[in-house]
Amino acid sequence: MKFKLVKNESKYWEFIRELRLDSNNINGFLEKIDISKDDQIKYMNKYNDCYYVCLYESNPIGYIGVIDKDIRICTSSNYKQKGVGTFMLSELIKIKPEATAKILKDNIASLNLFKKCKFSIVSEDSNMYYLEYKNN
Repeated sequence: MKFKLVKNESKYWEFIRELRLDSNNINGFLEKIDISKDDQIKYMNKYNDCYYVCLYESNPIGYIGVIDKDIRICTSSNYKQKGVGTFMLSELIKIKPEATAKILKDNIASLNLFKKCKFSIVSEDSNMYYLEYKNN
């Protein structure tokens, strides 16, 4: 599969909201809150430039973003385990190598993804791992 990472645009805002709220994805996020369309518009008006969207055959299938050095990533259920997350994270690190991650301890899939992309656990607390990119 050939993926493409593009800068976020307003046409993707609803896709990002729906993907984040998808029942297959929401438990991987630190905050499990409902996000209204209006809330999404306000958020994206502020943070649009922090996000990228992954396309496959012109269709959005995932997104990745960095706010305050913290990575957020999500992939459509139909494309999980197909290299989308690895592609997005690998591309993002070329742009923002200083980005870090906070991963809930029960989110094994995300932990494995970040480790595969050369992130290492630098600390942890009772609920979360904190990771940084280590290119060595």
